[in-house]
Amino acid sequence: MKKFFAFALVLAMVASLCAFTASAEDYTIRIYSNSNSPERAEWLIRAAKEAGFTLKMDDNSVYSGDTGAVQAANEGKDGDIIFGLNETRWTQLVNGDYQNIKIADWTPSWADEVGNYKYPGKAYGLVVQNVLMLYRNDELGTKGEALRFTHWADMVNSGYKWYRQGKVGGTTNANINSAMLYPFADPTSPAGGVSIEGWKTLWKYCAEGNFTGDSYGLEPLIRGDVQVSTFYSSSLYSNIDAAADAGTYANPLKGTIAPENWNVVDIDDGTFYIAEYLGVVDREGRTEAQTEIVKAFAEWFGSAEVQTAWAEEFDSFPCNEVAQKNVYGDDIPNIYALKNFALNEIEGSGMKYADYVVSHSAEWTNIMTNLGFYWKDNAAAPAEPDWDNLDWATLTQKAE
Repeated sequence: MKKFFAFALVLAMVASLCAFTASAEDYTIRIYSNSNSPERAEWLIRAAKEAGFTLKMDDNSVYSGDTGAVQAANEGKDGDIIFGLNETRWTQLVNGDYQNIKIADWTPSWADEVGNYKYPGKAYGLVVQNVLMLYRNDELGTKGEALRFTHWADMVNSGYKWYRQGKVGGTTNANINSAMLYPFADPTSPAGGVSIEGWKTLWKYCAEGNFTGDSYGLEPLIRGDVQVSTFYSSSLYSNIDAAADAGTYANPLKGTIAPENWNVVDIDDGTFYIAEYLGVVDREGRTEAQTEIVKAFAEWFGSAEVQTAWAEEFDSFPCNEVAQKNVYGDDIPNIYALKNFALNEIEGSGMKYADYVVSHSAEWTNIMTNLGFYWKDNAAAPAEPDWDNLDWATLTQKAE
Protein backbone atom coordinates (compact mmCIF):
# COMPACT_ATOMS: atom_id res chain seq x y z
CA MET A 1 0.00 0.00 0.00
CA LYS A 2 1.29 3.45 -0.81
CA LYS A 3 2.39 5.59 2.12
CA PHE A 4 2.37 9.23 1.16
CA PHE A 5 1.41 10.73 4.49
CA ALA A 6 2.32 10.27 8.13
CA PHE A 7 0.87 11.36 11.43
CA ALA A 8 2.03 14.93 10.72
CA LEU A 9 -0.89 15.27 8.32
CA VAL A 10 -3.22 15.32 11.27
CA LEU A 11 -1.64 18.62 12.23
CA ALA A 12 -2.07 20.18 8.80
CA MET A 13 -5.09 22.16 9.87
CA VAL A 14 -3.69 23.33 13.20
CA ALA A 15 -2.48 26.66 11.87
CA SER A 16 -5.97 27.61 10.74
CA LEU A 17 -7.32 26.59 14.13
CA CYS A 18 -4.84 28.47 16.29
CA ALA A 19 -7.19 31.36 16.99
CA PHE A 20 -9.83 28.82 17.94
CA THR A 21 -7.69 26.65 20.19
CA ALA A 22 -7.96 28.46 23.50
CA SER A 23 -11.76 28.35 23.59
CA ALA A 24 -11.90 24.81 22.15
CA GLU A 25 -9.77 23.42 24.95
CA ASP A 26 -12.30 24.75 27.47
CA TYR A 27 -15.02 22.42 26.17
CA THR A 28 -14.86 18.61 26.23
CA ILE A 29 -16.50 17.11 23.16
CA ARG A 30 -18.39 13.90 23.99
CA ILE A 31 -18.13 11.32 21.20
CA TYR A 32 -20.07 8.10 20.64
CA SER A 33 -18.83 5.67 18.02
CA ASN A 34 -18.59 1.99 17.17
CA SER A 35 -15.25 2.70 15.50
CA ASN A 36 -13.85 2.68 19.00
CA SER A 37 -11.15 0.07 19.30
CA PRO A 38 -8.61 1.22 21.91
CA GLU A 39 -6.13 2.09 19.15
CA ARG A 40 -8.64 4.25 17.28
CA ALA A 41 -9.92 5.98 20.41
CA GLU A 42 -6.40 6.71 21.65
CA TRP A 43 -5.22 7.93 18.24
CA LEU A 44 -8.15 10.28 17.78
CA ILE A 45 -7.96 11.72 21.29
CA ARG A 46 -4.24 12.37 20.89
CA ALA A 47 -4.52 13.84 17.37
CA ALA A 48 -7.46 16.04 18.33
CA LYS A 49 -5.54 17.33 21.35
CA GLU A 50 -2.70 18.39 19.06
CA ALA A 51 -5.26 20.24 16.95
CA GLY A 52 -6.70 22.01 20.00
CA PHE A 53 -9.73 19.84 20.85
CA THR A 54 -10.46 17.95 24.06
CA LEU A 55 -12.42 14.72 23.60
CA LYS A 56 -14.19 12.20 25.77
CA MET A 57 -14.65 8.90 23.94
CA ASP A 58 -15.30 5.40 25.29
CA ASP A 59 -13.42 2.48 23.77
CA ASN A 60 -14.97 -0.90 23.10
CA SER A 61 -14.23 -2.18 26.58
CA VAL A 62 -17.16 0.03 27.64
CA TYR A 63 -19.48 -0.70 24.71
CA SER A 64 -19.05 -2.11 21.22
CA GLY A 65 -20.94 -2.24 17.96
CA ASP A 66 -23.24 0.27 16.32
CA THR A 67 -26.22 -0.78 18.44
CA GLY A 68 -24.19 -0.26 21.61
CA ALA A 69 -22.99 3.16 20.46
CA VAL A 70 -26.46 4.43 19.64
CA GLN A 71 -28.00 3.00 22.81
CA ALA A 72 -25.28 4.60 24.92
CA ALA A 73 -25.78 7.95 23.19
CA ASN A 74 -29.54 7.76 23.57
CA GLU A 75 -29.29 6.91 27.25
CA GLY A 76 -26.46 9.32 28.05
CA LYS A 77 -28.12 12.38 26.49
CA ASP A 78 -24.68 14.01 26.54
CA GLY A 79 -23.38 13.38 23.03
CA ASP A 80 -21.86 16.02 20.79
CA ILE A 81 -20.60 13.84 17.94
CA ILE A 82 -21.56 10.46 16.55
CA PHE A 83 -19.40 8.79 13.94
CA GLY A 84 -19.13 5.31 12.46
CA LEU A 85 -22.32 3.20 12.40
CA ASN A 86 -23.78 2.42 8.98
CA GLU A 87 -26.65 3.42 6.72
CA THR A 88 -29.12 1.43 8.79
CA ARG A 89 -28.42 3.40 11.93
CA TRP A 90 -27.84 6.72 10.15
CA THR A 91 -31.18 6.55 8.39
CA GLN A 92 -32.78 6.03 11.81
CA LEU A 93 -30.79 8.88 13.36
CA VAL A 94 -31.53 11.34 10.58
CA ASN A 95 -35.20 10.37 10.68
CA GLY A 96 -35.31 11.02 14.42
CA ASP A 97 -36.13 7.46 15.48
CA TYR A 98 -34.29 7.76 18.80
CA GLN A 99 -35.93 9.69 21.61
CA ASN A 100 -32.86 11.54 22.86
CA ILE A 101 -30.76 11.92 19.71
CA LYS A 102 -31.37 14.69 17.21
CA ILE A 103 -28.85 15.26 14.43
CA ALA A 104 -28.06 18.94 13.96
CA ASP A 105 -28.01 20.78 10.67
CA TRP A 106 -24.44 20.97 9.43
CA THR A 107 -22.64 21.20 6.09
CA PRO A 108 -18.82 20.96 6.13
CA SER A 109 -16.57 22.64 3.60
CA TRP A 110 -15.59 19.22 2.21
CA ALA A 111 -19.19 18.02 1.65
CA ASP A 112 -18.67 17.79 -2.12
CA GLU A 113 -15.60 15.57 -1.67
CA VAL A 114 -17.54 12.53 -0.40
CA GLY A 115 -19.64 11.85 -3.50
CA ASN A 116 -22.98 10.24 -2.70
CA TYR A 117 -21.95 9.27 0.81
CA LYS A 118 -23.99 11.93 2.52
CA TYR A 119 -27.28 12.78 4.16
CA PRO A 120 -27.23 16.38 2.89
CA GLY A 121 -27.19 18.92 5.68
CA LYS A 122 -26.93 16.21 8.34
CA ALA A 123 -24.22 13.55 8.05
CA TYR A 124 -21.27 12.86 5.78
CA GLY A 125 -19.23 9.78 4.91
CA LEU A 126 -15.93 8.93 6.56
CA VAL A 127 -15.05 5.34 5.65
CA VAL A 128 -16.32 2.88 3.05
CA GLN A 129 -16.59 -0.63 4.39
CA ASN A 130 -17.66 -3.89 2.83
CA VAL A 131 -17.67 -7.55 3.73
CA LEU A 132 -15.53 -9.98 1.78
CA MET A 133 -15.54 -13.72 1.18
CA LEU A 134 -11.99 -15.04 1.04
CA TYR A 135 -10.46 -18.42 0.28
CA ARG A 136 -7.13 -20.16 0.40
CA ASN A 137 -6.03 -21.58 -2.95
CA ASP A 138 -2.98 -23.50 -1.71
CA GLU A 139 -2.73 -27.05 -0.38
CA LEU A 140 -4.68 -26.01 2.73
CA GLY A 141 -7.42 -24.61 0.53
CA THR A 142 -8.80 -25.29 -2.91
CA LYS A 143 -5.50 -26.63 -4.31
CA GLY A 144 -5.44 -24.10 -7.10
CA GLU A 145 -9.14 -24.13 -7.94
CA ALA A 146 -10.61 -20.64 -8.38
CA LEU A 147 -13.88 -20.08 -6.52
CA ARG A 148 -16.74 -18.32 -8.24
CA PHE A 149 -20.29 -18.12 -6.90
CA THR A 150 -23.44 -16.47 -8.14
CA HIS A 151 -24.58 -15.52 -4.63
CA TRP A 152 -22.91 -15.36 -1.22
CA ALA A 153 -25.28 -18.11 -0.08
CA ASP A 154 -23.68 -20.53 -2.57
CA MET A 155 -20.94 -21.00 0.03
CA VAL A 156 -23.08 -23.55 1.84
CA ASN A 157 -23.06 -25.88 -1.17
CA SER A 158 -19.44 -25.29 -2.19
CA GLY A 159 -18.06 -28.52 -0.77
CA TYR A 160 -15.44 -26.58 1.19
CA LYS A 161 -15.07 -25.96 4.91
CA TRP A 162 -16.15 -22.46 5.94
CA TYR A 163 -16.03 -20.28 9.04
CA ARG A 164 -19.16 -18.66 10.44
CA GLN A 165 -19.67 -16.07 13.15
CA GLY A 166 -20.78 -17.02 16.66
CA LYS A 167 -23.31 -14.33 17.56
CA VAL A 168 -26.27 -12.50 16.09
CA GLY A 169 -25.14 -8.98 17.01
CA GLY A 170 -22.36 -6.79 15.66
CA THR A 171 -22.04 -4.60 12.59
CA THR A 172 -19.85 -6.98 10.57
CA ASN A 173 -22.00 -9.97 11.49
CA ALA A 174 -25.12 -8.09 10.40
CA ASN A 175 -23.48 -7.23 7.09
CA ILE A 176 -22.57 -10.87 6.50
CA ASN A 177 -26.19 -11.83 7.16
CA SER A 178 -27.35 -9.13 4.75
CA ALA A 179 -25.00 -10.55 2.11
CA MET A 180 -26.20 -14.11 2.68
CA LEU A 181 -29.90 -13.19 2.59
CA TYR A 182 -29.75 -10.90 -0.44
CA PRO A 183 -30.89 -13.44 -3.09
CA PHE A 184 -33.81 -14.44 -0.88
CA ALA A 185 -35.33 -10.98 -0.41
CA ASP A 186 -39.09 -11.34 -0.91
CA PRO A 187 -41.40 -8.44 0.00
CA THR A 188 -44.37 -10.84 0.10
CA SER A 189 -42.82 -13.14 2.69
CA PRO A 190 -44.15 -12.98 6.27
CA ALA A 191 -40.70 -14.11 7.46
CA GLY A 192 -39.27 -10.61 7.66
CA GLY A 193 -39.32 -10.09 3.91
CA VAL A 194 -37.06 -13.11 3.34
CA SER A 195 -38.18 -16.36 1.75
CA ILE A 196 -38.27 -19.47 3.94
CA GLU A 197 -35.56 -20.90 1.72
CA GLY A 198 -33.36 -18.02 2.78
CA TRP A 199 -33.70 -18.83 6.46
CA LYS A 200 -33.08 -22.51 5.75
CA THR A 201 -29.88 -21.55 3.92
CA LEU A 202 -28.70 -19.32 6.76
CA TRP A 203 -29.41 -22.14 9.20
CA LYS A 204 -27.25 -24.48 7.10
CA TYR A 205 -24.52 -21.82 7.13
CA CYS A 206 -24.62 -21.98 10.94
CA ALA A 207 -25.12 -25.72 11.35
CA GLU A 208 -22.39 -26.85 8.97
CA GLY A 209 -20.02 -23.93 9.45
CA ASN A 210 -17.09 -23.81 11.85
CA PHE A 211 -16.91 -21.50 14.85
CA THR A 212 -13.75 -21.59 16.93
CA GLY A 213 -14.21 -18.53 19.13
CA ASP A 214 -12.37 -16.08 16.88
CA SER A 215 -13.92 -12.63 16.62
CA TYR A 216 -14.02 -12.77 12.83
CA GLY A 217 -13.09 -15.17 10.09
CA LEU A 218 -9.59 -14.11 9.08
CA GLU A 219 -7.67 -15.90 11.83
CA PRO A 220 -9.11 -19.36 11.03
CA LEU A 221 -8.24 -18.83 7.37
CA ILE A 222 -4.70 -17.74 8.26
CA ARG A 223 -4.28 -20.86 10.40
CA GLY A 224 -5.64 -23.08 7.64
CA ASP A 225 -8.55 -24.32 9.79
CA VAL A 226 -11.00 -23.52 6.98
CA GLN A 227 -10.80 -23.03 3.25
CA VAL A 228 -13.40 -20.26 2.92
CA SER A 229 -14.14 -17.44 5.32
CA THR A 230 -15.44 -13.89 5.67
CA PHE A 231 -13.90 -10.66 6.89
CA TYR A 232 -14.33 -6.91 6.56
CA SER A 233 -12.34 -4.81 4.11
CA SER A 234 -10.87 -2.31 6.56
CA SER A 235 -7.58 -3.64 8.01
CA LEU A 236 -7.60 -6.77 5.81
CA TYR A 237 -4.22 -6.07 4.27
CA SER A 238 -2.55 -4.97 7.49
CA ASN A 239 -3.82 -8.08 9.29
CA ILE A 240 -2.47 -10.37 6.57
CA ASP A 241 0.89 -8.60 6.61
CA ALA A 242 1.08 -8.74 10.41
CA ALA A 243 0.31 -12.47 10.48
CA ALA A 244 2.92 -13.19 7.81
CA ASP A 245 5.54 -11.12 9.68
CA ALA A 246 4.78 -12.59 13.11
CA GLY A 247 6.40 -15.94 12.42
CA THR A 248 3.88 -17.74 14.62
CA TYR A 249 1.95 -19.46 11.83
CA ALA A 250 3.18 -22.45 9.88
CA ASN A 251 1.43 -21.46 6.66
CA PRO A 252 0.06 -17.90 6.90
CA LEU A 253 -1.63 -16.04 4.11
CA LYS A 254 0.93 -14.28 1.96
CA GLY A 255 0.73 -11.19 -0.18
CA THR A 256 -1.71 -8.37 0.26
CA ILE A 257 -2.75 -6.41 -2.80
CA ALA A 258 -1.10 -9.17 -4.88
CA PRO A 259 -2.25 -12.36 -3.10
CA GLU A 260 0.02 -15.40 -3.27
CA ASN A 261 -1.93 -18.21 -1.61
CA TRP A 262 -5.40 -16.72 -1.18
CA ASN A 263 -7.94 -14.65 -3.05
CA VAL A 264 -11.35 -13.00 -2.88
CA VAL A 265 -14.17 -15.27 -4.03
CA ASP A 266 -15.53 -14.01 -7.35
CA ILE A 267 -19.24 -13.52 -6.60
CA ASP A 268 -21.50 -12.40 -9.44
CA ASP A 269 -23.72 -10.36 -7.11
CA GLY A 270 -20.78 -8.44 -5.70
CA THR A 271 -20.74 -7.49 -2.05
CA PHE A 272 -22.66 -5.51 0.56
CA TYR A 273 -21.10 -2.10 1.08
CA ILE A 274 -21.80 0.31 3.86
CA ALA A 275 -20.36 3.70 4.67
CA GLU A 276 -19.64 5.04 8.13
CA TYR A 277 -20.71 8.64 8.66
CA LEU A 278 -20.04 11.65 10.86
CA GLY A 279 -22.75 13.85 12.35
CA VAL A 280 -23.18 16.54 14.98
CA VAL A 281 -25.68 15.89 17.75
CA ASP A 282 -28.04 18.73 18.66
CA ARG A 283 -27.28 18.50 22.37
CA GLU A 284 -29.69 20.20 24.75
CA GLY A 285 -28.09 22.88 26.93
CA ARG A 286 -25.00 23.37 24.77
CA THR A 287 -24.25 27.02 24.09
CA GLU A 288 -23.88 28.44 20.59
CA ALA A 289 -20.16 28.94 21.18
CA GLN A 290 -19.78 25.31 22.31
CA THR A 291 -21.71 24.12 19.28
CA GLU A 292 -19.28 25.99 17.05
CA ILE A 293 -16.42 24.13 18.75
CA VAL A 294 -18.14 20.80 18.07
CA LYS A 295 -18.73 21.69 14.42
CA ALA A 296 -15.11 22.83 14.08
CA PHE A 297 -13.98 19.42 15.33
CA ALA A 298 -16.28 17.66 12.84
CA GLU A 299 -14.90 19.89 10.07
CA TRP A 300 -11.36 18.94 11.09
CA PHE A 301 -11.97 15.21 11.55
CA GLY A 302 -13.74 14.67 8.23
CA SER A 303 -11.27 16.72 6.22
CA ALA A 304 -9.17 15.13 3.48
CA GLU A 305 -5.99 15.72 5.49
CA VAL A 306 -7.15 13.95 8.63
CA GLN A 307 -8.99 11.20 6.77
CA THR A 308 -5.81 10.52 4.83
CA ALA A 309 -3.93 10.03 8.08
CA TRP A 310 -6.79 7.93 9.54
CA ALA A 311 -6.81 5.69 6.45
CA GLU A 312 -3.04 5.28 6.56
CA GLU A 313 -3.09 4.44 10.25
CA PHE A 314 -5.97 1.97 10.19
CA ASP A 315 -5.83 0.55 6.66
CA SER A 316 -9.27 1.83 5.73
CA PHE A 317 -10.81 3.29 2.59
CA PRO A 318 -11.94 6.92 2.95
CA CYS A 319 -15.17 8.26 1.49
CA ASN A 320 -13.35 11.51 0.85
CA GLU A 321 -12.18 11.32 -2.75
CA VAL A 322 -9.22 13.62 -2.12
CA ALA A 323 -8.07 11.35 0.70
CA GLN A 324 -8.54 8.31 -1.56
CA LYS A 325 -6.20 9.89 -4.07
CA ASN A 326 -3.70 10.77 -1.36
CA VAL A 327 -3.57 7.21 -0.06
CA TYR A 328 -3.95 5.06 -3.17
CA GLY A 329 -3.23 7.30 -6.15
CA ASP A 330 -4.72 5.54 -9.18
CA ASP A 331 -4.22 2.06 -7.70
CA ILE A 332 -7.54 1.44 -5.95
CA PRO A 333 -7.38 -2.03 -4.34
CA ASN A 334 -9.60 -4.67 -5.90
CA ILE A 335 -11.55 -5.17 -2.68
CA TYR A 336 -12.99 -1.66 -3.09
CA ALA A 337 -13.81 -2.11 -6.78
CA LEU A 338 -16.36 -4.92 -6.33
CA LYS A 339 -19.99 -4.44 -7.34
CA ASN A 340 -22.21 -3.04 -4.61
CA PHE A 341 -25.52 -4.89 -4.42
CA ALA A 342 -26.63 -2.71 -1.52
CA LEU A 343 -27.64 -0.23 -4.24
CA ASN A 344 -29.69 -2.74 -6.26
CA GLU A 345 -33.46 -2.32 -6.13
CA ILE A 346 -35.45 -5.20 -4.67
CA GLU A 347 -38.28 -6.00 -7.06
CA GLY A 348 -41.68 -5.27 -5.63
CA SER A 349 -40.36 -3.17 -2.75
CA GLY A 350 -39.48 0.12 -4.43
CA MET A 351 -36.35 0.16 -2.25
CA LYS A 352 -32.64 -0.31 -2.73
CA TYR A 353 -31.35 -3.32 -0.82
CA ALA A 354 -29.60 -1.10 1.76
CA ASP A 355 -32.96 0.51 2.57
CA TYR A 356 -34.66 -2.88 2.50
CA VAL A 357 -32.20 -4.09 5.12
CA VAL A 358 -32.96 -1.01 7.23
CA SER A 359 -36.68 -1.68 7.07
CA HIS A 360 -36.33 -5.35 8.09
CA SER A 361 -33.25 -5.40 10.32
CA ALA A 362 -35.19 -5.55 13.59
CA GLU A 363 -37.31 -8.44 12.30
CA TRP A 364 -34.20 -10.33 11.17
CA THR A 365 -32.53 -9.89 14.54
CA ASN A 366 -35.68 -11.10 16.29
CA ILE A 367 -36.03 -14.14 14.01
CA MET A 368 -32.41 -15.18 14.54
CA THR A 369 -32.59 -14.59 18.28
CA ASN A 370 -35.92 -16.36 18.74
CA LEU A 371 -34.87 -19.40 16.69
CA GLY A 372 -31.41 -19.65 18.25
CA PHE A 373 -29.14 -18.89 15.30
CA TYR A 374 -25.37 -18.61 15.87
CA TRP A 375 -24.86 -20.94 18.80
CA LYS A 376 -21.28 -21.08 20.07
CA ASP A 377 -21.09 -24.82 20.81
CA ASN A 378 -22.02 -27.16 17.97
CA ALA A 379 -22.39 -30.00 20.47
CA ALA A 380 -25.26 -28.03 22.03
CA ALA A 381 -26.83 -26.83 18.80
CA PRO A 382 -30.60 -26.34 18.88
CA ALA A 383 -32.80 -28.55 16.75
CA GLU A 384 -33.46 -27.24 13.27
CA PRO A 385 -36.83 -25.47 13.21
CA ASP A 386 -39.90 -27.06 11.66
CA TRP A 387 -39.88 -24.57 8.80
CA ASP A 388 -43.38 -25.44 7.57
CA ASN A 389 -45.04 -24.75 10.91
CA LEU A 390 -43.56 -21.55 12.29
CA ASP A 391 -45.47 -18.53 13.57
CA TRP A 392 -43.61 -15.77 11.75
CA ALA A 393 -45.85 -13.05 13.15
CA THR A 394 -44.48 -13.92 16.60
CA LEU A 395 -40.90 -14.72 15.53
CA THR A 396 -40.45 -11.31 13.95
CA GLN A 397 -41.22 -9.69 17.29
CA LYS A 398 -38.81 -9.26 20.17
CA ALA A 399 -39.18 -12.04 22.72
CA GLU A 400 -40.87 -10.98 25.94
